[in-house]
Amino acid sequence: MDVMRHCSSFLLPATSTAADSDGVGGTAAPPPAYALVLLNQRLPRFAPLLWQHAQVRMCADGGANRVYDEMPDLFPDEDASAIRNRYKPEAIRGDMDSIRPEVMDFYRTLLCILVAGALGGRFDHEIGNINVLCRFSDTRIILISDDCLIQLLPRTHRHEIHILSSVEGPHCGLIPIGMPSKSTTTTGLKWDLADTEMKFGGLISTSNIAKEETVTVRSDSDLLWTISIKKPGFASQHEVHKKSI
Repeated sequence: MDVMRHCSSFLLPATSTAADSDGVGGTAAPPPAYALVLLNQRLPRFAPLLWQHAQVRMCADGGANRVYDEMPDLFPDEDASAIRNRYKPEAIRGDMDSIRPEVMDFYRTLLCILVAGALGGRFDHEIGNINVLCRFSDTRIILISDDCLIQLLPRTHRHEIHILSSVEGPHCGLIPIGMPSKSTTTTGLKWDLADTEMKFGGLISTSNIAKEETVTVRSDSDLLWTISIKKPGFASQHEVHKKSI
């Protein structure tokens, strides 16, 4: 019969977990994987320690109020806003009947939702997923496939997009969604837009090229930003092909 081992290593400092957890034959066992779920109850004093050990941190509805209100109390000598930015959950789940609006608004600006498998396949499903970006425009949601990613750039903000050239680009695009754009201005693209009008049936910025490490965008319309994702080993294969010619 297999042995199930139990150890409250989550109560130890994160740096000492592996050293203080003995495995078979006295060798150090790797720390177990933890998921932390925070409920709408007072946080224990060791909540920051549990947070450090956890691979996933989730609040159940009003549990987000507890993290927002009480985590700064555990660090009385530090700035409350810095603590709230440091201890932000990966997800908040529930019917949202107990989370306060200002808490929801705060975490909405910090959290980013990555959606894999939202692109490709049936076109109506793909359009439905893009519609989610528009319905929840105040939440950062990124749709990802093997080939590209798509996210909404709300017209309420100026945008700085930092290009990770080792994994994405250079092909990219900006597409007005919901309404035409009477004025869009960019920097960092091969074909920059300067107070340019874009609309379906007219000009849209597809098949553009990201030339700089940072692309900036300002528009009077919500825009979809899309950029290609590089295939693993593409660059090296390309070099081998050139040398063989």
